[in-house]
Amino acid sequence: MKEPLKLRAHHGMCLAFFEGKGYSSAFTENMEKVLEEMEEDTPLELCREKDIICRACPNLEKGVCITGEKVKAYDEKVLKACGLQPGSRLTWQEFSNAVKHNIIEAGKRKDICGDCSWTEICSRREQAENGCASTPE
Repeated sequence: MKEPLKLRAHHGMCLAFFEGKGYSSAFTENMEKVLEEMEEDTPLELCREKDIICRACPNLEKGVCITGEKVKAYDEKVLKACGLQPGSRLTWQEFSNAVKHNIIEAGKRKDICGDCSWTEICSRREQAENGCASTPE
């Protein structure tokens, strides 16, 4: 069995709405590679510290996230909404289904990470998936 990939819980939200945009080309390329690897049913372990997505993030300085408290709150909200704990091990399919069912379809995304700098992308994608015209917030 493969070693599980460490993944911050809030990154389940980021990956659900990922459309090839990011902080930099290196960050975007890393997100694409991670998503590709996870779709091969690689096991995940949910964590509260830097993970495989963070390794290419410009907000990671000297191994520490400069938006640490904000994303820690996102992690806690995702874990709670999905009934999971740090250290939970599951597949990407299981985790993405939990995020989709318990957060996205339940209309809780804005409550969890509505103040994120990328929320416009998520809002637009949600509206498109619900058949609504795209309007800025």
